[in-house]
Amino acid sequence: MKKYKSMIVILLIAMLCAGCKKKADKQIEEPIVEETVEPEEVTPEPEVEEEEPVVEEENHDGMVLSKLTGDWVPEEVGNRRPYAVMLNNHEIASPQSGTSEASILYEAIVEGGITRLMGIFENFSTDRIGSVRSARHYFVSFADEYDAIFVHYGHTKYALAKIDELGVNNLSGLSGIGTTVFYRDKSIKAPHNAFASYEGIQKGTEKLKYRTEYKEDFENHFTFYKEDTDLTSDIVANKVTLKFSKYTNPYFVYDKEKKVYGRYQFGGKHIDYNTNEQLTFKNIIVQYVKEWNIDKNGYQTMDLGNASGDGYYITNGKAVKITWKKNESSSKMHYYDEEGNILTINPGKTYIAIFPTDRQSDVVLSDKTSE
Repeated sequence: MKKYKSMIVILLIAMLCAGCKKKADKQIEEPIVEETVEPEEVTPEPEVEEEEPVVEEENHDGMVLSKLTGDWVPEEVGNRRPYAVMLNNHEIASPQSGTSEASILYEAIVEGGITRLMGIFENFSTDRIGSVRSARHYFVSFADEYDAIFVHYGHTKYALAKIDELGVNNLSGLSGIGTTVFYRDKSIKAPHNAFASYEGIQKGTEKLKYRTEYKEDFENHFTFYKEDTDLTSDIVANKVTLKFSKYTNPYFVYDKEKKVYGRYQFGGKHIDYNTNEQLTFKNIIVQYVKEWNIDKNGYQTMDLGNASGDGYYITNGKAVKITWKKNESSSKMHYYDEEGNILTINPGKTYIAIFPTDRQSDVVLSDKTSE
């Protein structure tokens, strides 16, 4: 009986195990289904085009580019004939008045080793320009290059002959128009006390009925860069010294912040008496010219009739070599770069040194940045 019960228990256990195995097998055979998640749709943001900054152009209505400085000036100024004024550069007469208003300033040796200046003016309003001194014939020739009305107080016989030869309009202090254009400052000793006023110059021009606009075939000396441009040169010119003579050794020092050259002479800054400010220039041109004594009095003359030569153009602390050609009979004069193109210079005021070609070693360019 016990044996029979044991067999029944074993049989029940076997059946139970078989059922569990089938259930387990069934669970194993069921496939595993992985749940997939649909990605959310992402709406792309619209592309935004970056707007270019709007650059407002300068309004130049009623204005023209100056033939002397390359700056924008009113039409009545840019089309007006300039005036070439002879300026005393003796130490006794310093500082001069009105020199800072000259667009271009010339300097050359006269007798006795001193230098004389000539300012080319296109826009000035001062009532005190000078002191004004006498003409020299080579300055007459330089004035004619700009179709300028020549302003002087006194002259040499050579200057009078050149004025007649070239047909240059002039305002002379020794002519009938003298008292209209000039006046004397009695606090200063003659001959260093003759001054011109802008009003007087205008009245003199009207009385003599001189043409007041550039002639149609006028050709400028150079072209201008549209923007300030550095020279690609190895010649450093932070300081420019011009040893004209034992009396006059002007020099220029480059101001890197203002990007102009300040002028010095007679041991200090060269200032304008009217403004008490130092003369400054954007450009310096050194023009080497053959020069010699014309007579026993030491008056100078120069080879300018149909001539050529070389020199330097200096700006922004650098210098490049240039050449020049002049035909006095046609009033044509041009500077050229090393490729033979008409010289392009920076907009601004220009100083031009007319320097003896046989004394080039007396022009010193250095990297000094101080006086």
